[in-house]
Amino acid sequence: MTAQVERWGVHEIRLEGPSEGNPFTDVELVATFQHRNRDVVVDGFYDGDGRYLVRFSPDQEGRWTYRTSSSVRELDGVRGELVVGPPGPGNHGPVRVAGTSHFRHADGTRHESFGTTCYHWTHTGDEEHEERTLQALAGSPFNKVRMCLLPTQNMRPPRLAFVGTEPGRLDKTRFDVTFFAHLERRIRDLQELQIEADLILFHPYDKGHWGVDDMSAEEDRFYLRYVVARLAAFRNVWWSISNEFDFNKAKTMADWDALLQHLQRIDPYRRLASIHNGTAMYVHASLYDFAKPWTTHQSIQHWDATLTAQWRAAHPKPVVIDEIGYEGDIDRRWGNLSGRDLTRRFWHTVTGGGFMGHGECYVDSTPAWISAGGQLVGESPARIAFLRQLVAEGPADWVAAREDGYRLDYFGERRYAHHDLELGEDEHLVDVIDTWEMTVTTLPGTYRGRCRIPLEPRPDLAVRVRRAA
Repeated sequence: MTAQVERWGVHEIRLEGPSEGNPFTDVELVATFQHRNRDVVVDGFYDGDGRYLVRFSPDQEGRWTYRTSSSVRELDGVRGELVVGPPGPGNHGPVRVAGTSHFRHADGTRHESFGTTCYHWTHTGDEEHEERTLQALAGSPFNKVRMCLLPTQNMRPPRLAFVGTEPGRLDKTRFDVTFFAHLERRIRDLQELQIEADLILFHPYDKGHWGVDDMSAEEDRFYLRYVVARLAAFRNVWWSISNEFDFNKAKTMADWDALLQHLQRIDPYRRLASIHNGTAMYVHASLYDFAKPWTTHQSIQHWDATLTAQWRAAHPKPVVIDEIGYEGDIDRRWGNLSGRDLTRRFWHTVTGGGFMGHGECYVDSTPAWISAGGQLVGESPARIAFLRQLVAEGPADWVAAREDGYRLDYFGERRYAHHDLELGEDEHLVDVIDTWEMTVTTLPGTYRGRCRIPLEPRPDLAVRVRRAA
């Protein structure tokens, strides 16, 4: 029977095979999918109880055939075909880089990244809490979630990516398939909400406790192969090879380069991939060299959003400030921004041509949103939603559009009585935007040539200019 699947959906092949020994290491399984004269080779993986899976996400409509190759007889030479139809409602395909500074879905739909951080929201073991997180995300402006696969030193999650429960004694040759099945369910939930899952594959926060931040190069590659085989077919997956990579003293820059290159080699879909730096006391940031071709975009931690245009100019890749400090009131230097401060940083980033991520960590919210999700209580999400709507109303490249009569100028904490512009000969409409009160006031008449835009001398204003015609 010919399988039916939508474009950019997931087709899953289920096979029965050996369960004795260690199938994670002993059994090799790949499938080659063919469409016309094009082959796509996809790794299969062991899913426990003698069950083997191959997941494939087709990017072209029409007839595809496949054939498996395996080191064991039962899994070798399995043939089949599938017919790929048009994508269903809400399926715009994976997000890709568009030009030098922006993102688009595969079908051409715009994607402006407004992310948030919930590092371990899928590790709590509390289904109701996870459902509350999804409900909060559904009502939020956020379309990307940064989330970890591996535990930190202080965590005691009910399940881990590797088999085992005792610190320092995990079996890194076997994966907990129940852990991954749960993670996949949550990735699908995010996909239903049209939210990207930015998966953080490594981090420095274990400090040798579980033994997952100082694995050998062979163990790292073994882990990556399994993760990519299981998760890469989901169209809303992004890869972050590490959070704060420079804080991990077990790995060198050459190690991170090798891991990113390996990730790109084994991912048949070349999902978006980057690496995230740390900062030293918010006075020094060791950004990765994004000129290296195995990163698709710049994932940056920094405290100064006004540098966005500088980073755009340095490398022809989109800038995403994934961490800039969090709205909250905790005693850590990064966790006590006011909602107004975080909103200002979003505006500086976006008007500089980049994208930014949100985070929240209030003392009264336990666990903190950035740690495990839950409820959003801060003041910035509503203002971020307002900004996202304004961006959606404008041109796809609002920075380049300055040459074609569109401007979005932001003044932050500065208080000006007026804003001088040179608009050329065409007539323009001018809006004064209060970014905190979330109001748009269109000034009477039109403006052209050298003109002075009157402002009330108060902070958090922006001016939007649009060609009247």
